[in-house]
Amino acid sequence: MNYNLILSGVGGQGILTIAAVLDTATLQQNLFVKQSEVHGMSQRGGAVQCHVRISDKEIYSDLIPQGKADMILSVEPMELLRYLPYLANKGWLITDSNPFINISNYPEKKELYEQIKSHPNHIIINATAVAKKLGNTKAANMVLLGAASTLIPISEESILTAIKKLFQNKSERVINLNIEAFQTGKKLAKENTDFVY
Repeated sequence: MNYNLILSGVGGQGILTIAAVLDTATLQQNLFVKQSEVHGMSQRGGAVQCHVRISDKEIYSDLIPQGKADMILSVEPMELLRYLPYLANKGWLITDSNPFINISNYPEKKELYEQIKSHPNHIIINATAVAKKLGNTKAANMVLLGAASTLIPISEESILTAIKKLFQNKSERVINLNIEAFQTGKKLAKENTDFVY
């Protein structure tokens, strides 16, 4: 079993938190994991991306070759499109529909959605709005992880344990919010592959 996942977004959107949850959950299942990340100008709204590779055998490189990503999971729709050359033929695109507009010539949302929808395997969720409804927009990353979780070869139990472990220094309310965000994202992805509003 091998699974290659690219995480993308903008600094402050919780990309590295998603990676940490996946890494922790993978190790709990006694699988191998390698991760690389780029977050140079992330605190100033710059691009952040992470390669996460999961396998039941030893992994020799932490970088995913072009055309070999099983999933691109993005907390920002334009950042998702940046990594399309890495997507495998039957790979999945999962993104928040809510843009982070930090440039003057940001594309029209309709154009972004059309490009994403041109790929047969895609899920578009307004994770930011879902997280806001739950109580904190910062949990949008966990909404998206929930949506992606049914496709990633890691058990829900391991992911939930990892969320609890990573947020253990926070309040019980924060832990429960992130778990609820994860479970809501999973439910929405099962109900409808295009949940844009």
